[in-house]
Amino acid sequence: MQSFRTELENPLVEQDIIDLEKKIRAFREGTMDEEKFRSLRLARGVYGQRQPGVQMVRIKLPYGKMTLKQWERISHVSDEYSTGNLHLTTRQDIQIHFVSLDRTPEMWAELEQDQITIREACGNTVRNITASDLAGIDPEEPFDVTPYAHAMFEYFLRKPFCQEMGRKFKIAFSSSEKDSALTFMHDLGALPRIKIIDGKEIRGFKILVGGGLGAQPHLAITTHEFLEEDRLIPYLEAVLRVFDRHGERNSRHKARIKFLIQKIGIDAFNALVQEEWEAVATKTFSVNRAEHINPNIHHDRISQSFNLPETPDIDPYRFEVWKKCNVVEQKQTGFFAVYVRVPNGNISSHTSRRLIEKLKGVIADDVRVTINQGLQFRFIKAEHLEYIYHVLSVENLGAAGFGSVADITSCPGTDTCNLGISNSTGTALVLSEMIEEEYPELLYNKDLSIKISGCMNSCGQHGMASIGFHGSSLKARGQVVPALQVLVGGGILGGGEGRIAAKVIKVPSKRGPDVVRTLLDDYQLNAHEGERYDNYVQRQTDKYFYELLKPHANLDTLQDDDFIDWGQEQKFATAIGVGECAGVMIDLVATLILEAREKMENSEACLAAGQWSDALYHAYSAQVHAAKALLLQQGVQCNTQHGILKDFDLHFTEKGLYTDRPNFKDAVLAINRESPGEAFGYRYHAEARAFLEFSVVWRKQAVTGMQNE
Repeated sequence: MQSFRTELENPLVEQDIIDLEKKIRAFREGTMDEEKFRSLRLARGVYGQRQPGVQMVRIKLPYGKMTLKQWERISHVSDEYSTGNLHLTTRQDIQIHFVSLDRTPEMWAELEQDQITIREACGNTVRNITASDLAGIDPEEPFDVTPYAHAMFEYFLRKPFCQEMGRKFKIAFSSSEKDSALTFMHDLGALPRIKIIDGKEIRGFKILVGGGLGAQPHLAITTHEFLEEDRLIPYLEAVLRVFDRHGERNSRHKARIKFLIQKIGIDAFNALVQEEWEAVATKTFSVNRAEHINPNIHHDRISQSFNLPETPDIDPYRFEVWKKCNVVEQKQTGFFAVYVRVPNGNISSHTSRRLIEKLKGVIADDVRVTINQGLQFRFIKAEHLEYIYHVLSVENLGAAGFGSVADITSCPGTDTCNLGISNSTGTALVLSEMIEEEYPELLYNKDLSIKISGCMNSCGQHGMASIGFHGSSLKARGQVVPALQVLVGGGILGGGEGRIAAKVIKVPSKRGPDVVRTLLDDYQLNAHEGERYDNYVQRQTDKYFYELLKPHANLDTLQDDDFIDWGQEQKFATAIGVGECAGVMIDLVATLILEAREKMENSEACLAAGQWSDALYHAYSAQVHAAKALLLQQGVQCNTQHGILKDFDLHFTEKGLYTDRPNFKDAVLAINRESPGEAFGYRYHAEARAFLEFSVVWRKQAVTGMQNE
């Protein structure tokens, strides 16, 4: 691990990587509980996959941006530690699979040499912040949301109140009212807006909270039609603090913020956010707009010294189709953006390096991963489009129809994911090929979408697709049949509003192409002129589509081939992937006490650095962990932090077992009532330290008592 200390300039990152290596060693030696290790590992972007003994590492790319050097670094890392494949995700991340757990610290260190992080790419944290791929070049954007997305990413990385929340938290910025970032299906979504007040232009955002897909989809609720730009980050901090304190902890299926809002109501939720405002250290936060906006160098430098090599003649018809489907004009006069269809989001390291080498003179040093698993190149001159098309075609990436019906989104499914039920990637490739051959006119249609997930969790975003599928299974003739649950009618309405797709029927997977043919033919035959597909579904109702697709669900006509999933050779069997090898289970109570100690050490370090707000939250978390440990010692289970504080008073304070403070909950929640500052920080820290010492003594007495019985 010494190499990390000498190669990395950021001491926080260096310590992160060293800590990961230490935790891996502790897990291997059986001195760290598997569940606790999983939480820590996930918060550092390391995710167990279906195949035993290897990991998926998720690389966090805020709003999908990477420089050419970063793209090259990721390609090198994939070769060195994995299989040479880069998987582009719907969260604008890049995933690398089949990585040895023991090599993940070393891999992380290599990525950080080009300022690439895996921190909080997984786990119960603020996940990668996504944004419209057009941000910064969108002719319809009120302003560029890129600086705000980046500032938010930097601000919340490693913040103590969003490291161990009940569940993950997803954020999206759209560039315009078209809402191409799908804000309506996020835990928090932001759309840029401008107000003119006293002749002055004021920037702000429409804010939506509590959206999500998964097995129980919810549309986000508007909390602000216009939130001033400098209140955006403080507002989110207050929201995250409420979620951390009141969110469900025991049942993962009910732990997203959408369920908290559903349980208590949006008015009560807003009131809690307002109460939390006092604890937010910074009430306004000014974003440095100039720092992340595309600099003029993109306009001046590109292609000045680039001599286009001679290229073979290209098919002029195919080139024109590609231009119409995959090229858009930027708001910067004379420049264009090019979109690349990447089948199933998989692109090899070798292909990546060849593209970098051939295109670096004609594209900006700003590549975007799109939410439909593709790539975008920007600041391209018209005279270079033909060359770029040729380069992409040579790499089999010149397919037209980006973002169209044929450009199907799919998660990895049973290829690598533990939760995958049936194969989503094979299904996507078959459907894409079928649409290109049988419905070529739909290459131009970007209003109708097809999305596939390997299970109901909607990583492939099937829950908001025009036509969605998720992996499932059926039983017939004493055997298991790979199946697809069909959904219809999802879509983007704009302005932060959307429609959730409705479940219709379950069919054998091999009949997926017939289902799509039936739905497309029906739409072309019966839709009104100009009628969007989601509106058509609303008009026809779910029952209509059930009857329409019912023949495809008939299991009496199954063929032998129906028992084999797409892309597979063996008969289908449902399976759950094996996770990491289990270490020796240890005392959870002791683990919680240990974590409380670590949080107090973090609090002390923050106090020394004058970081009052972070110091207070670490001290708060230490008390919650210690209180939970003592409650578990007494056999009391709690599912929220708020519940832990309440139950501690019930089982300890009111029974006279704890007498240092007459109301433990009230004392701990002083963090909500007083503004962060030096005096309060040291006083609160001292109280937390005293409570931790009490907890350690109580724990020892309890263990001794049990041993003597």
